[in-house]
Amino acid sequence: MYETILYESKNAVARITLNRPEKLNSFNKTMNIELLKALKQAATAEEVRAIMITGTGRAFCAGQDLSEVDEKIDHGELLKIYYNPLIEEMAQIGKPIIAAVNGTAAGAGFSLALAADFRLVSDKASFLNAFIHVGLIPDSGNFYYLPRMVGHAKAMELMMLGEKIRAEEAKMLGLATKLIPTEKWEAEITAFTERLAFMPTKAIALIKKNLLESWERPLSATLEQEAYLQRVAGLTADHQEGVKAFLEKRPPQFQGR
Repeated sequence: MYETILYESKNAVARITLNRPEKLNSFNKTMNIELLKALKQAATAEEVRAIMITGTGRAFCAGQDLSEVDEKIDHGELLKIYYNPLIEEMAQIGKPIIAAVNGTAAGAGFSLALAADFRLVSDKASFLNAFIHVGLIPDSGNFYYLPRMVGHAKAMELMMLGEKIRAEEAKMLGLATKLIPTEKWEAEITAFTERLAFMPTKAIALIKKNLLESWERPLSATLEQEAYLQRVAGLTADHQEGVKAFLEKRPPQFQGR
């Protein structure tokens, strides 16, 4: 079905693997199109309740494949056509998205990881805002997500100096949800993602949407929105199951409804 990615659905998880290892999983037009298509497929599949994005080989994603770029290219149009729809799709998907950063995440690959809801990071991985090294500015949501995670001053440093962030530093900065030893990689990324897949999916979607929008709202509007969304959450089958399980002193069996 896909040329540049692998797609697998198992145990309520859609696993999307960037699969251009000879190019460090860098983006070409086909990969941009296919990744967006795969995300839409996972978003609409009833059996999928969590989405993992990872890479084949020693890289997560090295950003744009510069061999496809020439001096005549309009970088702004490239973003509008291929990258912006991808980042916007990730933001609006109600299911949790996990970036399993198995290796280098540079340029737009760094931005892709930032746009995920969680970042599981191999102890061999690294992040790099590589744009400055080719005379460009960060893109693909980097200006939105990075300062919110690490603060204004650190974001300025990472954007302007373009220095590599190794796994341990990523954890200290709050970029990494969890740091995972290489020998435990597959077991731990699978366990983490499946844990999310069997949580109350509707509540997760409401949290994701409200948290993203909260940056743009004053307190009074946030309180009003919390009340509205709590009413919505309270009407879900998963809320009823959670209360029932609590009273019966057993683990809840959420169905994502």
